[in-house]
Amino acid sequence: MIGYALKRLGLALLVALAVSAASFVLLRLSGDVALAIAGEGARTEDIDLVRKTYGLDRPLIVQYGEWLFRTLSGDFGQSLYFKTGVTGLIREKIGVTLVLAFASLALALVMAVPLGVLAALFPNTWIDRLSLALAVAGQALPNFFFALVLVMIFSIKLRWLPVSGSETWAHFVLPTLSLGLYITPPFMRLIRAGMIEVLAADYIRTARAKGLSPASVVMKHALRNALVPVVALAAVQLGFLLGGSIVIETIFALDGLGYLAYQSITHKDFPVTQAVLLILSVAYVLLTLCADLVNAWIDPRLRVA
Repeated sequence: MIGYALKRLGLALLVALAVSAASFVLLRLSGDVALAIAGEGARTEDIDLVRKTYGLDRPLIVQYGEWLFRTLSGDFGQSLYFKTGVTGLIREKIGVTLVLAFASLALALVMAVPLGVLAALFPNTWIDRLSLALAVAGQALPNFFFALVLVMIFSIKLRWLPVSGSETWAHFVLPTLSLGLYITPPFMRLIRAGMIEVLAADYIRTARAKGLSPASVVMKHALRNALVPVVALAAVQLGFLLGGSIVIETIFALDGLGYLAYQSITHKDFPVTQAVLLILSVAYVLLTLCADLVNAWIDPRLRVA
């Protein structure tokens, strides 16, 4: 297990390094950092002075090396728009995004697991068809559609929940529902397919032949093995929630990392944009690594492979 973990960790570090280099180069190619610092309407002499002062006239590989060294020491630089340290800015905003992401993932699993299990236990019945219809509809509709519908119903017409802000738990209800409903269908379809496959296995028939109760067969034997691919999907979806919450945080004006990314992109705040991209990319890589390790712990066959 230790050897497997070290191999996966080394691969994860290489992927994170490659992603950081790619995002750094792409951001530099998307616009002139010196022009963003000097401001619109600045003279050519002023832009050249800014470029020389900040070392933007040096080769790109040198700039990346210096940025990477500062980043590894925890220094993301200064924000061009907010006029403050990027590290403190991210530390202030990331809590909102984490709460939203984990709450949405928990909601999706609470809805998907029972629906997927019921659909597998009663295949080709109205329960199965209804579950699949909900999955298809939920996957086809974008998350901002759910957000706008929920705002119209619960905020504008019923006036039960606030539209924007992140001060109380009530401000997280509609954003959590919007993201949770959107990521529920893939979990539900995966659990249904996994349960149908596992329930047809020989060891399940043996467990039933021994006289175990249906609940024990389903919960202790079938569901555990069916959840192995769900762990990997949960890590991927959590990474999506961290990075894909930009639209939802913007709609509900949640003061989180996604809304910060939207503001930094809008105002061409390159240091903040670079830092957010790096954090979200590394988080995605680490979540995938954790999923691989958990799957290897649950299923020893993966370690052998």
